[in-house]
Amino acid sequence: MPSDSLPDNREIWRIAAPMILSNVSVPLLGMVDTGVTGHLEDAVYLGAVAIGSTIFSFLYAGFNFLRMGTTGITAQRFGASDEEGLRVALGQALIVSLAIAALLILLQVPIAALALRMLGPEQDIAHIAAVYFDIRIWSAPATLANYALIGWFIGLQNARVPLYIVLAINITNIVLDLVFVLGLEMTVDGVAAASVIAEFTGLAVGASFAVSHLRRHSGTMALSHLITLKEYTAFFAVNLHLLLRTMALMFTFAFITAAGARLGGLVLAANAVLINMLHLMSFALDGLAHAAEALVGKAVGAKNRVSLERAVALSLRWSLYVAALFSLFFLISGKPIVRLLTDLPDVIVVADAYLPWLVLLPMVAVWSYLYDGVFVGATRAREMRDIMLISTFLVFVPACYVFSFLGNHGLWLALTFFLVSRGIGMHHYYQTRVIAAVPA
Repeated sequence: MPSDSLPDNREIWRIAAPMILSNVSVPLLGMVDTGVTGHLEDAVYLGAVAIGSTIFSFLYAGFNFLRMGTTGITAQRFGASDEEGLRVALGQALIVSLAIAALLILLQVPIAALALRMLGPEQDIAHIAAVYFDIRIWSAPATLANYALIGWFIGLQNARVPLYIVLAINITNIVLDLVFVLGLEMTVDGVAAASVIAEFTGLAVGASFAVSHLRRHSGTMALSHLITLKEYTAFFAVNLHLLLRTMALMFTFAFITAAGARLGGLVLAANAVLINMLHLMSFALDGLAHAAEALVGKAVGAKNRVSLERAVALSLRWSLYVAALFSLFFLISGKPIVRLLTDLPDVIVVADAYLPWLVLLPMVAVWSYLYDGVFVGATRAREMRDIMLISTFLVFVPACYVFSFLGNHGLWLALTFFLVSRGIGMHHYYQTRVIAAVPA
Protein backbone atom coordinates (compact mmCIF):
# COMPACT_ATOMS: atom_id res chain seq x y z
CA MET A 1 0.00 0.00 0.00
CA PRO A 2 1.07 3.63 -0.41
CA SER A 3 3.82 5.22 1.60
CA ASP A 4 3.91 8.80 2.84
CA SER A 5 7.07 9.70 0.91
CA LEU A 6 6.87 12.54 -1.59
CA PRO A 7 6.98 11.77 -5.31
CA ASP A 8 10.40 12.04 -6.93
CA ASN A 9 11.85 11.86 -10.45
CA ARG A 10 12.45 8.14 -10.15
CA GLU A 11 8.80 7.52 -9.30
CA ILE A 12 7.67 9.64 -12.26
CA TRP A 13 9.75 7.60 -14.71
CA ARG A 14 8.93 4.27 -13.05
CA ILE A 15 5.41 4.83 -14.35
CA ALA A 16 6.08 6.95 -17.45
CA ALA A 17 8.80 4.83 -19.09
CA PRO A 18 6.80 1.58 -19.41
CA MET A 19 3.78 3.52 -20.68
CA ILE A 20 5.88 5.26 -23.33
CA LEU A 21 7.25 1.88 -24.46
CA SER A 22 3.76 0.40 -24.67
CA ASN A 23 2.54 3.41 -26.68
CA VAL A 24 5.43 3.13 -29.12
CA SER A 25 4.59 -0.52 -29.83
CA VAL A 26 1.15 0.40 -31.19
CA PRO A 27 2.17 1.98 -34.54
CA LEU A 28 4.44 -1.02 -35.18
CA LEU A 29 1.34 -3.20 -35.27
CA GLY A 30 -0.31 -0.86 -37.77
CA MET A 31 2.76 -1.09 -39.97
CA VAL A 32 2.61 -4.90 -39.94
CA ASP A 33 -1.13 -4.93 -40.73
CA THR A 34 -0.41 -2.62 -43.65
CA GLY A 35 2.61 -4.64 -44.75
CA VAL A 36 0.93 -8.05 -44.88
CA THR A 37 -2.21 -6.81 -46.65
CA GLY A 38 -0.12 -4.62 -48.93
CA HIS A 39 1.53 -7.77 -50.30
CA LEU A 40 -1.74 -9.48 -51.24
CA GLU A 41 -2.70 -9.76 -54.88
CA ASP A 42 -5.30 -6.96 -54.84
CA ALA A 43 -5.14 -3.46 -53.34
CA VAL A 44 -8.77 -3.76 -52.16
CA TYR A 45 -7.57 -5.83 -49.20
CA LEU A 46 -5.31 -3.02 -48.03
CA GLY A 47 -8.14 -0.52 -48.43
CA ALA A 48 -10.58 -2.78 -46.59
CA VAL A 49 -8.26 -3.21 -43.59
CA ALA A 50 -7.66 0.55 -43.54
CA ILE A 51 -11.43 1.17 -43.48
CA GLY A 52 -12.06 -1.51 -40.86
CA SER A 53 -9.23 -0.31 -38.63
CA THR A 54 -10.56 3.24 -38.85
CA ILE A 55 -14.00 2.09 -37.71
CA PHE A 56 -12.63 0.26 -34.69
CA SER A 57 -10.18 3.02 -33.80
CA PHE A 58 -13.08 5.47 -33.68
CA LEU A 59 -15.41 3.02 -31.95
CA TYR A 60 -13.00 2.01 -29.20
CA ALA A 61 -11.58 5.50 -28.71
CA GLY A 62 -15.03 6.57 -27.57
CA PHE A 63 -14.80 4.08 -24.70
CA ASN A 64 -11.34 5.10 -23.52
CA PHE A 65 -13.08 6.62 -20.51
CA LEU A 66 -13.05 3.08 -19.11
CA ARG A 67 -9.27 3.40 -18.81
CA MET A 68 -9.11 7.00 -17.60
CA GLY A 69 -11.97 6.81 -15.12
CA THR A 70 -10.72 3.57 -13.63
CA THR A 71 -7.24 5.03 -13.15
CA GLY A 72 -8.47 8.05 -11.21
CA ILE A 73 -10.87 6.12 -8.97
CA THR A 74 -8.31 3.38 -8.28
CA ALA A 75 -5.44 5.80 -7.56
CA GLN A 76 -7.51 7.67 -5.00
CA ARG A 77 -8.57 4.47 -3.25
CA PHE A 78 -4.97 3.29 -3.32
CA GLY A 79 -3.90 6.55 -1.68
CA ALA A 80 -6.60 6.07 0.96
CA SER A 81 -5.48 2.43 1.60
CA ASP A 82 -9.02 1.27 0.75
CA GLU A 83 -8.60 -2.42 -0.15
CA GLU A 84 -12.32 -3.03 -0.61
CA GLY A 85 -12.58 0.07 -2.76
CA LEU A 86 -9.81 -1.24 -5.02
CA ARG A 87 -11.75 -4.45 -5.59
CA VAL A 88 -14.95 -2.53 -6.25
CA ALA A 89 -13.17 -0.25 -8.75
CA LEU A 90 -11.91 -3.23 -10.78
CA GLY A 91 -15.13 -5.24 -10.55
CA GLN A 92 -17.36 -2.38 -11.63
CA ALA A 93 -15.06 -1.38 -14.48
CA LEU A 94 -15.00 -4.95 -15.82
CA ILE A 95 -18.77 -5.37 -15.57
CA VAL A 96 -19.43 -2.09 -17.39
CA SER A 97 -16.81 -3.03 -20.02
CA LEU A 98 -18.48 -6.38 -20.71
CA ALA A 99 -21.95 -4.80 -20.78
CA ILE A 100 -20.84 -2.27 -23.41
CA ALA A 101 -19.13 -5.04 -25.41
CA ALA A 102 -22.32 -7.12 -25.35
CA LEU A 103 -24.27 -4.12 -26.64
CA LEU A 104 -21.77 -3.57 -29.46
CA ILE A 105 -22.01 -7.21 -30.52
CA LEU A 106 -25.82 -7.10 -30.34
CA LEU A 107 -25.90 -3.97 -32.54
CA GLN A 108 -23.07 -4.98 -34.86
CA VAL A 109 -25.18 -5.02 -38.03
CA PRO A 110 -26.51 -1.44 -37.81
CA ILE A 111 -23.15 -0.17 -36.50
CA ALA A 112 -21.29 -1.66 -39.48
CA ALA A 113 -23.87 -0.39 -41.96
CA LEU A 114 -23.77 3.16 -40.54
CA ALA A 115 -19.97 3.26 -40.35
CA LEU A 116 -19.51 2.05 -43.93
CA ARG A 117 -22.14 4.48 -45.18
CA MET A 118 -20.39 7.38 -43.46
CA LEU A 119 -16.93 6.43 -44.74
CA GLY A 120 -18.28 5.67 -48.20
CA PRO A 121 -15.67 3.27 -49.64
CA GLU A 122 -16.12 1.70 -53.07
CA GLN A 123 -18.46 -1.28 -53.13
CA ASP A 124 -15.81 -3.98 -53.45
CA ILE A 125 -13.80 -2.49 -50.58
CA ALA A 126 -16.95 -2.06 -48.47
CA HIS A 127 -17.83 -5.74 -48.93
CA ILE A 128 -14.42 -6.94 -47.75
CA ALA A 129 -14.34 -4.37 -44.92
CA ALA A 130 -17.66 -5.80 -43.72
CA VAL A 131 -16.01 -9.25 -43.48
CA TYR A 132 -13.21 -7.72 -41.39
CA PHE A 133 -15.77 -5.97 -39.14
CA ASP A 134 -17.89 -9.10 -38.62
CA ILE A 135 -14.86 -10.96 -37.25
CA ARG A 136 -13.11 -8.22 -35.31
CA ILE A 137 -16.23 -7.07 -33.43
CA TRP A 138 -15.83 -10.22 -31.31
CA SER A 139 -12.69 -8.65 -29.81
CA ALA A 140 -14.87 -6.07 -28.04
CA PRO A 141 -15.16 -7.92 -24.67
CA ALA A 142 -11.40 -8.35 -24.41
CA THR A 143 -10.51 -4.88 -25.74
CA LEU A 144 -12.77 -3.04 -23.32
CA ALA A 145 -11.85 -5.29 -20.39
CA ASN A 146 -8.19 -4.55 -21.15
CA TYR A 147 -8.96 -0.82 -20.90
CA ALA A 148 -10.32 -1.45 -17.38
CA LEU A 149 -7.34 -3.60 -16.34
CA ILE A 150 -4.78 -1.14 -17.69
CA GLY A 151 -6.49 1.74 -15.90
CA TRP A 152 -6.65 -0.25 -12.66
CA PHE A 153 -2.95 -1.12 -12.67
CA ILE A 154 -1.90 2.44 -13.48
CA GLY A 155 -4.01 3.53 -10.51
CA LEU A 156 -2.05 1.04 -8.41
CA GLN A 157 1.16 2.86 -9.52
CA ASN A 158 2.09 -0.22 -11.55
CA ALA A 159 2.95 0.52 -15.18
CA ARG A 160 4.76 -2.76 -15.81
CA VAL A 161 1.59 -4.83 -16.11
CA PRO A 162 -0.01 -2.46 -18.68
CA LEU A 163 3.23 -2.78 -20.66
CA TYR A 164 3.00 -6.57 -20.49
CA ILE A 165 -0.64 -6.46 -21.61
CA VAL A 166 0.05 -4.20 -24.58
CA LEU A 167 3.15 -6.15 -25.62
CA ALA A 168 1.25 -9.46 -25.37
CA ILE A 169 -1.47 -8.02 -27.62
CA ASN A 170 0.86 -6.53 -30.20
CA ILE A 171 3.39 -9.38 -30.38
CA THR A 172 0.61 -11.98 -30.65
CA ASN A 173 -1.11 -9.90 -33.31
CA ILE A 174 2.06 -9.48 -35.37
CA VAL A 175 2.96 -13.18 -35.20
CA LEU A 176 -0.58 -14.29 -36.13
CA ASP A 177 -0.73 -11.74 -38.95
CA LEU A 178 2.29 -13.42 -40.49
CA VAL A 179 1.03 -16.96 -39.81
CA PHE A 180 -2.53 -16.43 -41.04
CA VAL A 181 -1.86 -14.19 -44.05
CA LEU A 182 1.58 -15.25 -45.27
CA GLY A 183 1.53 -18.83 -43.97
CA LEU A 184 -2.11 -19.93 -44.32
CA GLU A 185 -2.85 -17.56 -47.23
CA MET A 186 -5.82 -15.95 -45.53
CA THR A 187 -6.73 -12.32 -46.35
CA VAL A 188 -8.59 -9.76 -44.20
CA ASP A 189 -10.22 -12.58 -42.26
CA GLY A 190 -6.75 -13.57 -41.05
CA VAL A 191 -5.87 -10.01 -40.05
CA ALA A 192 -9.16 -9.65 -38.14
CA ALA A 193 -8.84 -13.06 -36.46
CA ALA A 194 -5.30 -12.19 -35.37
CA SER A 195 -6.63 -9.05 -33.67
CA VAL A 196 -9.35 -10.98 -31.84
CA ILE A 197 -7.00 -13.67 -30.55
CA ALA A 198 -4.40 -11.05 -29.58
CA GLU A 199 -6.87 -9.04 -27.49
CA PHE A 200 -7.94 -12.15 -25.57
CA THR A 201 -4.27 -13.03 -25.06
CA GLY A 202 -3.73 -9.61 -23.51
CA LEU A 203 -6.81 -10.13 -21.35
CA ALA A 204 -5.44 -13.44 -20.09
CA VAL A 205 -2.16 -11.75 -19.15
CA GLY A 206 -3.88 -8.85 -17.39
CA ALA A 207 -6.36 -11.08 -15.55
CA SER A 208 -3.59 -13.36 -14.27
CA PHE A 209 -1.71 -10.39 -12.80
CA ALA A 210 -4.92 -9.00 -11.28
CA VAL A 211 -5.73 -12.31 -9.59
CA SER A 212 -2.16 -12.55 -8.30
CA HIS A 213 -2.34 -9.01 -6.88
CA LEU A 214 -5.66 -9.60 -5.13
CA ARG A 215 -4.39 -12.84 -3.57
CA ARG A 216 -1.38 -11.03 -2.15
CA HIS A 217 -3.49 -8.32 -0.51
CA SER A 218 -6.12 -9.03 2.10
CA GLY A 219 -9.60 -7.64 1.64
CA THR A 220 -13.17 -8.54 0.83
CA MET A 221 -15.94 -7.05 -1.25
CA ALA A 222 -19.69 -7.24 -0.79
CA LEU A 223 -21.43 -8.58 -3.92
CA SER A 224 -23.95 -5.74 -3.66
CA HIS A 225 -21.29 -3.34 -4.94
CA LEU A 226 -21.39 -5.13 -8.29
CA ILE A 227 -25.06 -6.05 -8.71
CA THR A 228 -26.81 -2.97 -7.31
CA LEU A 229 -27.20 -0.14 -9.83
CA LYS A 230 -26.96 2.68 -7.27
CA GLU A 231 -23.49 1.42 -6.31
CA TYR A 232 -22.30 2.59 -9.73
CA THR A 233 -23.13 6.24 -9.03
CA ALA A 234 -19.51 7.29 -8.48
CA PHE A 235 -18.33 5.28 -11.49
CA PHE A 236 -20.82 6.84 -13.90
CA ALA A 237 -20.45 10.30 -12.38
CA VAL A 238 -16.84 10.26 -13.57
CA ASN A 239 -17.09 8.27 -16.77
CA LEU A 240 -20.09 9.90 -18.45
CA HIS A 241 -18.28 13.24 -18.28
CA LEU A 242 -15.16 11.62 -19.70
CA LEU A 243 -17.19 10.14 -22.56
CA LEU A 244 -18.53 13.57 -23.54
CA ARG A 245 -15.04 15.01 -23.27
CA THR A 246 -13.64 12.32 -25.57
CA MET A 247 -16.44 12.81 -28.10
CA ALA A 248 -15.65 16.54 -28.28
CA LEU A 249 -11.95 15.83 -28.80
CA MET A 250 -12.72 13.34 -31.57
CA PHE A 251 -15.03 15.91 -33.18
CA THR A 252 -12.18 18.43 -33.28
CA PHE A 253 -9.85 16.19 -35.27
CA ALA A 254 -12.68 14.95 -37.49
CA PHE A 255 -13.50 18.59 -38.22
CA ILE A 256 -9.88 19.25 -39.20
CA THR A 257 -9.95 16.25 -41.55
CA ALA A 258 -13.23 17.31 -43.14
CA ALA A 259 -12.18 20.96 -43.48
CA GLY A 260 -8.84 19.90 -44.96
CA ALA A 261 -10.67 17.72 -47.49
CA ARG A 262 -12.68 20.74 -48.63
CA LEU A 263 -9.39 22.53 -49.30
CA GLY A 264 -8.32 19.75 -51.66
CA GLY A 265 -6.75 16.32 -51.70
CA LEU A 266 -3.20 17.62 -51.33
CA VAL A 267 -4.08 19.57 -48.18
CA LEU A 268 -5.94 16.57 -46.79
CA ALA A 269 -2.93 14.31 -47.39
CA ALA A 270 -0.42 16.85 -46.03
CA ASN A 271 -2.47 17.38 -42.86
CA ALA A 272 -2.66 13.61 -42.36
CA VAL A 273 1.14 13.39 -42.52
CA LEU A 274 1.62 16.27 -40.07
CA ILE A 275 -1.00 15.01 -37.60
CA ASN A 276 0.68 11.60 -37.62
CA MET A 277 3.91 13.36 -36.72
CA LEU A 278 2.08 15.15 -33.91
CA HIS A 279 0.98 11.77 -32.61
CA LEU A 280 4.66 10.85 -32.21
CA MET A 281 4.88 13.51 -29.53
CA SER A 282 1.79 12.15 -27.80
CA PHE A 283 3.57 8.83 -27.08
CA ALA A 284 5.99 10.51 -24.67
CA LEU A 285 3.61 13.11 -23.24
CA ASP A 286 0.90 10.50 -22.65
CA GLY A 287 3.37 8.43 -20.66
CA LEU A 288 4.10 11.38 -18.39
CA ALA A 289 0.38 12.14 -18.14
CA HIS A 290 -0.18 8.55 -16.96
CA ALA A 291 2.41 9.13 -14.24
CA ALA A 292 0.55 12.28 -13.21
CA GLU A 293 -2.74 10.35 -13.11
CA ALA A 294 -1.35 7.75 -10.75
CA LEU A 295 0.58 10.08 -8.43
CA VAL A 296 -2.08 12.80 -8.29
CA GLY A 297 -4.79 10.24 -7.56
CA LYS A 298 -2.68 8.73 -4.80
CA ALA A 299 -2.08 12.16 -3.26
CA VAL A 300 -5.76 13.14 -3.45
CA GLY A 301 -6.79 9.82 -1.91
CA ALA A 302 -4.28 10.35 0.91
CA LYS A 303 -5.46 13.98 1.29
CA ASN A 304 -1.85 15.16 0.96
CA ARG A 305 -1.60 18.57 -0.75
CA VAL A 306 2.21 18.63 -0.58
CA SER A 307 2.41 15.33 -2.49
CA LEU A 308 -0.17 16.59 -4.99
CA GLU A 309 1.74 19.77 -5.77
CA ARG A 310 5.04 17.88 -5.90
CA ALA A 311 3.61 15.30 -8.34
CA VAL A 312 2.24 18.02 -10.63
CA ALA A 313 5.43 20.08 -10.52
CA LEU A 314 7.68 17.14 -11.40
CA SER A 315 5.34 15.85 -14.14
CA LEU A 316 5.08 19.33 -15.64
CA ARG A 317 8.84 19.87 -15.56
CA TRP A 318 9.57 16.62 -17.42
CA SER A 319 6.68 17.24 -19.85
CA LEU A 320 8.11 20.66 -20.72
CA TYR A 321 11.55 19.14 -21.29
CA VAL A 322 10.11 16.48 -23.59
CA ALA A 323 7.92 19.00 -25.46
CA ALA A 324 10.93 21.28 -26.03
CA LEU A 325 12.91 18.33 -27.39
CA PHE A 326 10.11 17.54 -29.83
CA SER A 327 9.97 21.16 -31.02
CA LEU A 328 13.72 21.01 -31.64
CA PHE A 329 13.37 17.60 -33.27
CA PHE A 330 10.65 18.80 -35.66
CA LEU A 331 12.69 21.93 -36.46
CA ILE A 332 15.77 19.89 -37.38
CA SER A 333 14.24 16.66 -38.72
CA GLY A 334 10.73 17.65 -39.76
CA LYS A 335 11.40 17.67 -43.51
CA PRO A 336 13.21 14.30 -43.56
CA ILE A 337 10.34 12.77 -41.57
CA VAL A 338 7.79 14.11 -44.06
CA ARG A 339 9.77 12.45 -46.87
CA LEU A 340 9.91 9.23 -44.88
CA LEU A 341 6.11 9.20 -44.54
CA THR A 342 5.35 10.07 -48.16
CA ASP A 343 7.24 10.13 -51.45
CA LEU A 344 4.58 12.13 -53.33
CA PRO A 345 6.29 15.38 -54.44
CA ASP A 346 3.15 17.56 -54.35
CA VAL A 347 2.19 16.36 -50.86
CA ILE A 348 5.75 16.99 -49.64
CA VAL A 349 5.65 20.60 -50.91
CA VAL A 350 2.33 21.28 -49.14
CA ALA A 351 3.39 19.55 -45.90
CA ASP A 352 6.65 21.53 -45.79
CA ALA A 353 4.65 24.77 -46.01
CA TYR A 354 2.77 23.96 -42.80
CA LEU A 355 5.66 22.32 -40.93
CA PRO A 356 6.34 25.45 -38.78
CA TRP A 357 3.07 24.77 -36.95
CA LEU A 358 4.50 21.44 -35.86
CA VAL A 359 7.53 23.18 -34.36
CA LEU A 360 5.25 25.46 -32.33
CA LEU A 361 2.59 23.03 -31.15
CA PRO A 362 4.53 20.80 -28.69
CA MET A 363 5.09 23.73 -26.31
CA VAL A 364 1.46 24.75 -26.71
CA ALA A 365 -0.04 21.28 -26.36
CA VAL A 366 2.05 20.13 -23.39
CA TRP A 367 -0.15 21.93 -20.85
CA SER A 368 -3.39 20.20 -21.86
CA TYR A 369 -1.66 16.81 -22.04
CA LEU A 370 -0.25 17.18 -18.54
CA TYR A 371 -3.42 18.58 -17.01
CA ASP A 372 -5.46 15.77 -18.56
CA GLY A 373 -3.42 13.43 -16.38
CA VAL A 374 -3.82 15.64 -13.32
CA PHE A 375 -7.59 15.90 -13.72
CA VAL A 376 -7.99 12.17 -14.35
CA GLY A 377 -6.08 11.43 -11.16
CA ALA A 378 -8.18 13.95 -9.23
CA THR A 379 -11.37 12.52 -10.86
CA ARG A 380 -12.34 16.04 -11.95
CA ALA A 381 -14.16 14.73 -15.01
CA ARG A 382 -16.87 17.39 -14.99
CA GLU A 383 -14.27 20.14 -15.29
CA MET A 384 -12.49 18.20 -18.06
CA ARG A 385 -15.79 17.96 -19.94
CA ASP A 386 -16.64 21.64 -19.51
CA ILE A 387 -13.22 22.85 -20.63
CA MET A 388 -13.22 20.54 -23.65
CA LEU A 389 -16.71 21.64 -24.74
CA ILE A 390 -15.82 25.32 -24.35
CA SER A 391 -12.52 24.90 -26.19
CA THR A 392 -14.16 22.93 -29.00
CA PHE A 393 -17.40 24.77 -29.66
CA LEU A 394 -16.70 28.28 -28.36
CA VAL A 395 -13.05 28.56 -29.41
CA PHE A 396 -12.02 26.02 -32.07
CA VAL A 397 -15.10 25.98 -34.33
CA PRO A 398 -15.58 29.78 -34.37
CA ALA A 399 -11.83 30.24 -34.99
CA CYS A 400 -12.03 27.89 -37.99
CA TYR A 401 -14.64 30.14 -39.59
CA VAL A 402 -13.08 33.46 -38.52
CA PHE A 403 -9.70 32.48 -39.97
CA SER A 404 -11.05 30.56 -42.97
CA PHE A 405 -9.60 33.26 -45.25
CA LEU A 406 -6.15 31.92 -44.28
CA GLY A 407 -6.96 28.51 -45.75
CA ASN A 408 -5.14 25.62 -44.12
CA HIS A 409 -3.08 28.02 -41.99
CA GLY A 410 -6.41 29.07 -40.47
CA LEU A 411 -7.13 25.46 -39.49
CA TRP A 412 -3.77 25.10 -37.76
CA LEU A 413 -4.24 28.47 -36.04
CA ALA A 414 -7.65 27.32 -34.81
CA LEU A 415 -6.07 24.10 -33.46
CA THR A 416 -3.47 26.23 -31.65
CA PHE A 417 -6.22 28.36 -30.05
CA PHE A 418 -8.02 25.14 -29.05
CA LEU A 419 -4.93 23.84 -27.25
CA VAL A 420 -4.23 27.21 -25.61
CA SER A 421 -7.82 27.42 -24.40
CA ARG A 422 -7.62 23.96 -22.87
CA GLY A 423 -4.33 24.71 -21.16
CA ILE A 424 -5.51 28.01 -19.66
CA GLY A 425 -8.88 26.60 -18.60
CA MET A 426 -7.39 23.53 -16.95
CA HIS A 427 -4.72 25.57 -15.17
CA HIS A 428 -7.44 27.83 -13.76
CA TYR A 429 -9.50 24.87 -12.55
CA TYR A 430 -6.38 23.22 -11.14
CA GLN A 431 -5.70 26.26 -8.99
CA THR A 432 -9.33 26.83 -7.92
CA ARG A 433 -10.80 23.31 -7.78
CA VAL A 434 -8.13 20.60 -7.55
CA ILE A 435 -5.71 22.14 -5.06
CA ALA A 436 -8.46 23.79 -3.05
CA ALA A 437 -10.17 20.42 -2.49
CA VAL A 438 -7.12 18.85 -0.81
CA PRO A 439 -6.32 19.78 2.79
CA ALA A 440 -3.16 21.88 3.25
